[in-house]
Amino acid sequence: MYNSTQRLLILDADGTTIDAFSAIETAFARHGLVIGDEARFQKRHNLLKYLGGLKEFPSIIRKNLRKNSRTRLVESLTSVYREEAALYDGIPELIRELIAAPDIVVGMVTRNITNEPLETLRQLFLRHDIDINELDFLVHIPLSEKKTAQFRAIREQFGINPARAYICGDEHKDFTAAVNTGMHPFMVSYGFEDHDRLTAKFDVPPELISRTSKELCQRVRHALDLA
Repeated sequence: MYNSTQRLLILDADGTTIDAFSAIETAFARHGLVIGDEARFQKRHNLLKYLGGLKEFPSIIRKNLRKNSRTRLVESLTSVYREEAALYDGIPELIRELIAAPDIVVGMVTRNITNEPLETLRQLFLRHDIDINELDFLVHIPLSEKKTAQFRAIREQFGINPARAYICGDEHKDFTAAVNTGMHPFMVSYGFEDHDRLTAKFDVPPELISRTSKELCQRVRHALDLA
């Protein structure tokens, strides 16, 4: 029925493997803009994540919604990602283990919004001793596109049983895309959406949610039989 006995793990970038909040906060600060604390950041609607909360809104509108200002902000964000942004604790080691495991297909699907995002990710991961060319796939999709089609296409490309396929994500849309393609979701609540938002608003089972990157690494290692 399936061509492969391998297992598949699809990683998310921003908010799951990459500490995106710190990078965005640093980029905004270079333009005199404040995005507020991380707890409030996690509770905002997607659009407001990059525009700030109500307290920051007037400043953001004046300085950041004009086309040229947004271009400069993205340039700053790109620079921060390439030169300063970090992976969460334990994630570099986990990714290197996944790459080395012969029976695991591992890669990334991302909506990263920096300039030339694949090059941005290449530089970021290289600073953590990870060559993204060693991943089995790396796919960038626009913010407007759902991940469902990509998840299914990747699974079918490698001929992997959905019961042996997993995703790691930090937003309810990642959970929905995983369920809709028959995959098991590893969810985290330290990224763009917090634990209360995931469970109370979107009914993500708390049993699937890791509150820290260390916990995520433990769950993945246990499920995939990594030493």
